[in-house]
Amino acid sequence: MYLERNRVQRYNKKMKNTNNSVKKHQSYWVLLIALLICGSVSAKVNHYVGGYAQAAEWSLIPSKSDYSGSLGVAGGLGFQYELQYSRNYSPWRLLFDAGVGATGGLTAYLQTSSKVVPLKNQTDLNGWLFNYVYDIRDRKDSYTNIAVHVPLMLGVQYKRIYALAGIKVYANIFTKTHTKAVVSTYGEYTQIDNLYHLPDVQFFDNVELDNSVKTSLNLDLDFSMEVGARLGTINYAVGYDVPKRTLEYRIAGFFDIGLADVHTKGTVQALGVPERYDVNPKSPNYVYKTRTMLDNMALNDVMSTNGFASMVRNMMVGVKFTVLFQLPEPGKCVLCRDAYKSSVRTYTGSSRGMKYEE
Repeated sequence: MYLERNRVQRYNKKMKNTNNSVKKHQSYWVLLIALLICGSVSAKVNHYVGGYAQAAEWSLIPSKSDYSGSLGVAGGLGFQYELQYSRNYSPWRLLFDAGVGATGGLTAYLQTSSKVVPLKNQTDLNGWLFNYVYDIRDRKDSYTNIAVHVPLMLGVQYKRIYALAGIKVYANIFTKTHTKAVVSTYGEYTQIDNLYHLPDVQFFDNVELDNSVKTSLNLDLDFSMEVGARLGTINYAVGYDVPKRTLEYRIAGFFDIGLADVHTKGTVQALGVPERYDVNPKSPNYVYKTRTMLDNMALNDVMSTNGFASMVRNMMVGVKFTVLFQLPEPGKCVLCRDAYKSSVRTYTGSSRGMKYEE
């Protein structure tokens, strides 16, 4: 009996503790819900629309390539929508930004060292074997690009300072390449010294060549960050008779880095050259006293070549200026005209029959 009584007491005590724990957790949930309701009641949501202008340094960064990143400039304009969520009188705001913009830029890869491409075992006018050598210097591959981008950003603002982070989708709608280089050709012999500057036999010095073609860049997804400050005064008062600023100015720095490969790896060589140096006048590849070896050479843009890079990422670093206009919002009336009219009764009748109109 004694053991049975102790077991019952322990059970009752355990149930009591369990009930107290449940009540305690229920109190926490009630308190949390009450805080959320109070926060939402005192919260304020503002909507803004506007525009922005930006300027940046634009690079295309290849991985596993002989080339380092390109260098260039880009500029853009766009439309922006922003939602601001905050509690009344609080210096903190949550931000959500979306929009659409257009970006145009020019960037270029520079070949700083000389590149030599030999055509081996060619035959000259005397029937001697030699290597026909192309020496390419001062090569520059320029890319002109126009893209439409869509940003989706989340962030916070504390007093003047704000920060945003998110993604940008770039749809490249027009891309053109312009390739320039200085080319010299010479004959490399084993029997005699190398032969230079003999145009009659296709050895040229310092010939400037260029080539322009349309190409394309893939759809791009960038991670983006923006940090900046609001300009002008900030008013946190909410009374009906307190003037509010409906216009905001901002200046910020931003950084975009690509998460996807923007280029499509090609199968051509960076320098496309004729197959043979042919001195037979009856041959269709006859080159004597012509510029066939240069005219049939192709300067293909480096990003379309088979040995350029396994991946090319977009990168922009720049400054951004934004102007936002606050959209009108319904406010609490102090002396509501409709309610005032409905409560006033106007006399419209005679002294005998009193008639009122509401």
